[in-house]
Amino acid sequence: MRQLIEPPNIASSGVRAFFTTKISADNNINAALAEELNIAAENIYLPVQKHTINIHVLDSAREPVIADAVVTNKKGILIGVLVADCVPVLLWDKRRGVIGAVHAGWRGTAGQILKETITTVEERYNCSTNDIAVAIGPSIRQCSYEVNEDVKSAVRDATGEGDYFRKKGEKYFIDLSHANKLQALSKGILQENIWQSDECTFCNPERFYSYRYAGGSAGRQGGFIGMW
Repeated sequence: MRQLIEPPNIASSGVRAFFTTKISADNNINAALAEELNIAAENIYLPVQKHTINIHVLDSAREPVIADAVVTNKKGILIGVLVADCVPVLLWDKRRGVIGAVHAGWRGTAGQILKETITTVEERYNCSTNDIAVAIGPSIRQCSYEVNEDVKSAVRDATGEGDYFRKKGEKYFIDLSHANKLQALSKGILQENIWQSDECTFCNPERFYSYRYAGGSAGRQGGFIGMW
């Protein structure tokens, strides 16, 4: 069994939440997870990720749709997102019995996908930001994520000022994990309800796939959450 990183703020009976280290370099991710976790592959739901700001509300239908966030109040299904430098984020509202998984690359962060996902669970399931726990998984961090001014400006416009980016020469180094944390706080999520991994995927190639480290070709790890 590969190591699973379990966020302590979503540690409770009836829910399982974790971020994985490397899963697979091919397309058999569901099969690999099903075997390791001893659950049926059809009970693992992954959206078709395209760096959108689409949020899929998962009801009874299980067909994959194009989305970069999934929310549900259904039990018995593990929802997740796959990443290889982008930010995986998990949501859980214990009071309402609602979970979510979000994939936030720079485009998603610039589009405020995490904030929009929180808005979706507020409107769809009557969740309150006081009750929502947010877990932010391993991703490429400011030490290694060099971007141009257009990317920096897009993320800053969505997030506001902060110490999540710095300039070095004509380039910027940005921390999408911290930007998403700031966006969650600005949406009303309580500081004490947020957990954030301090691991950088680029700096730990033995544990994580990194698109930047591999030069454009990489497998995937992910963030997953389910209720039983």
